[in-house]
Amino acid sequence: MTNLQKSEISRLRKAGVGYKRIADVLGLSKDTVKSYCQRNDLGGVADAYELQQLGLCGYCKRPLGESRQKTKRFCSKACRMAWWKANPDSLNRNAVYQIVCGHCHMPFESYGNKNRKYCSRACYAKAKAVESS
Repeated sequence: MTNLQKSEISRLRKAGVGYKRIADVLGLSKDTVKSYCQRNDLGGVADAYELQQLGLCGYCKRPLGESRQKTKRFCSKACRMAWWKANPDSLNRNAVYQIVCGHCHMPFESYGNKNRKYCSRACYAKAKAVESS
């Protein structure tokens, strides 16, 4: 194994890439990569894809069991919620809209609803009260 391969293994492991993917990229065997990582304290957690392939929960690492779903990532709703709570940066929030409130004229963000007009129920109630007067 060359020094370049060793540094690439370290870089990829720190980025969270699994043994098999590193081995495929560098043209090494999975066992070679695994033993190098263990000798150099680069063990760590397998990525979600590897856990799924092994049939393990992405949060608690317990066996997933049988499922009617094509791909199951967590063993329970509790594990799924705990993982998302611990990894909020993994959310793909591409439906966030910037809107100006129709009553107080303050900007606010609306997630998933681009047709909102008011920033809160209080502003909505005040706007309706003014409208009905």
